[in-house]
Amino acid sequence: MKLKQALYKLFSTAMALLVLFSTVSFTVEKHYCGDILIDSAVFTEVQKCNMAASEVEQSEITKKSCCKDELEVVKGQDQLKHSKFEELSFDQLLFITSFVFAYSNVFEGLPKRIIPHKDYSPPNLIEDIQVLDQVFLI
Repeated sequence: MKLKQALYKLFSTAMALLVLFSTVSFTVEKHYCGDILIDSAVFTEVQKCNMAASEVEQSEITKKSCCKDELEVVKGQDQLKHSKFEELSFDQLLFITSFVFAYSNVFEGLPKRIIPHKDYSPPNLIEDIQVLDQVFLI
């Protein structure tokens, strides 16, 4: 029974994380100096190289910069399908009702047994009564 509960919790958590990560959008920023990747960041700003500070000074001399920033947007799913119970077809309703009817009591435990003599303690035997009365079962 413990294994079943553990698997249920594991699959429930996995499905919740799957829905969460499929709907989350995020941006990946990358900073290049020339063709070399200097920094990449997901939730923070990228750190600029030292060339970016000197670009302001060099912008007066030359117009071309060797540093570039790239943004990659990873879009999550933004529309989830919400279907109502009234929109289901007859076949789907028939399947759901038959499934619920067939499996409604399958996973319930057995009822507790009532043991009427659970707390009964037998009397102490002083002598063997069968030997005393010479009565034997044949």
